[in-house]
Amino acid sequence: MPFLGVLSMFEDTYKQRGLRGKLVRKLRQKGIRNEAVLEAIGRVPRHVFFDDALLIHAYEDKAFPIGEGQTISQPYTVAFQTELLEVQPGDKVLEVGTGSGYQACILLELKAKVYTIEYNRVLYERTRAFLPLLGYSPHFFCGDGSKGLPVRAPYDKIIVTAGAPIVPEALMQQLADGGVLVVPVGGRDKQKMIRIRRKKDKITREEFDFFSFVPLLGEKGWK
Repeated sequence: MPFLGVLSMFEDTYKQRGLRGKLVRKLRQKGIRNEAVLEAIGRVPRHVFFDDALLIHAYEDKAFPIGEGQTISQPYTVAFQTELLEVQPGDKVLEVGTGSGYQACILLELKAKVYTIEYNRVLYERTRAFLPLLGYSPHFFCGDGSKGLPVRAPYDKIIVTAGAPIVPEALMQQLADGGVLVVPVGGRDKQKMIRIRRKKDKITREEFDFFSFVPLLGEKGWK
């Protein structure tokens, strides 16, 4: 199922901007405090990632299917993960799980240098062609993100947008000194959000709320 829809979906109307503003206010009410993250969500036109049949739901705080068994994440989930990541302008960020590309756009709005890797080739090809049309150009890769992207390591920040059975060791090893990894870890249906910090050889781990992601596929994920 394509998520591009008709060309008119590239329009960003007054109504759509208003709906984004309403979504941002809802996220603030739900506890998101990082104003840079909220502003980024307010700038990215989420409606252009939706198939025509789902367009009216674009600014609801819900996840929706994008085809290939994948979803565009709930805005609150995107905001929560991104806030935990503590992105600073110029950070080199690895995103594991490109999906629709929406999360990558948020990271780019935060002025990060984004490397994004997608396991599913259909989604990879689709998103690689689509995001530049919106003015967003992360570095795209197709491959097993459960093993990270060692060819471009180390990274200041790593964000995983699929549920992992464990924290992949390769991702921790690809963090720069002072780096942060945010990854949902647990079963196939529910995961706890984990934040890992690396300071020289010391690793610290924090646990947050439960979320529900599609499974992380690959050698170090769900096979």
